[in-house]
Amino acid sequence: FALVNWVMDQLSDEAVIAQIIKDNDLNLVPKAFTPVIPPMLVRTEAYQATARLDAEETTYKLADDDLWLNASAEHSLANMYMNETLSAEQLPVRYIGYATSFRREAGTYGKDMEGMFRNHQFDKLEMEIFSDGTSGLQEHFLMIGIQEYLLQQLGIHYRVLLKCTADIGAPNARGVDIDSWLPGQDAYRETHTADYMTDYQARRANTKYKDADGNSSYVHNNDATALVLSRVPIAIMEQYQQVDGNVRIPEVLRPYMGNKEVL
Repeated sequence: FALVNWVMDQLSDEAVIAQIIKDNDLNLVPKAFTPVIPPMLVRTEAYQATARLDAEETTYKLADDDLWLNASAEHSLANMYMNETLSAEQLPVRYIGYATSFRREAGTYGKDMEGMFRNHQFDKLEMEIFSDGTSGLQEHFLMIGIQEYLLQQLGIHYRVLLKCTADIGAPNARGVDIDSWLPGQDAYRETHTADYMTDYQARRANTKYKDADGNSSYVHNNDATALVLSRVPIAIMEQYQQVDGNVRIPEVLRPYMGNKEVL
C-alpha cells in the first residue's frame, strides 16, 4: 500500500511530471495523471477493440456472460472514450489506473511459477495516455521517463530494452521493456513495459478528437506499467536485504510506512 500511495502521489503531482519532462528534453505540457479504478470486467466488443484479447493463453472468460476478466488496467482504460470525440483542448488525457488483473498464463507451467513473480491474480498500476498524433511518440518517451524515475527513486538497479517487432503486441508501433535486477535469480527480469499504439486502438474503438477548425482525427494511445505489485517488491526485498535477514525500506517509502527504516 505504501508503494501504491507513493506512485499515485508522484504521478498526480504536476511538478514531478514537469521535472521528468524537462529531464528527458520533451516538449509536452506538464499535465498530471488522474487516478482511476477501471472496470475489471470487459465486454468482448471493447476487449477486441484493444487488440489485447488473448483467449487461448491469457484472458479469463465468464461462463454465462459476454464478459472477460481484465488482464491489465489499460485494457479497460483504452476504451474510456469508445465511440466518443474529444476536443483538442482536452488532450493529452493522462490516467493512472489501479486494478486487480487476472491472467490464465496457459503454456507457462514450470516457468517462473514459484513465489510472487508470476500469478493468476495480481495488482498493478498502469498508465494510459490519449493524445494527438504529433505528440504521441513524445508521450511514449514520457512514460519511459516516468518508469525510470520511479525505479531510480526506489534505488532499484535496472536496464532498458527496445523490443524487436516480433516481441511487441499486434497494436504496437513501438515497445520498450524495463528489467529490474533480481539477485535471487542472478538476472534482470521484466517489471515494466511501455507500448505506443499510434491510432491502431483508436480506430477500432472509434475514439477521435476535433481540432479548433472542426477537423476530426483519431487519437493516439500509449500505455505503460507504473508498478506491478507482484514483481517490484521482489526487487526491493532482494536488493535491500541485510546480512541479518531484515530488509531496509527505500527512503521514499518510509513516510508511507510510519517512518520505519527496516522490516
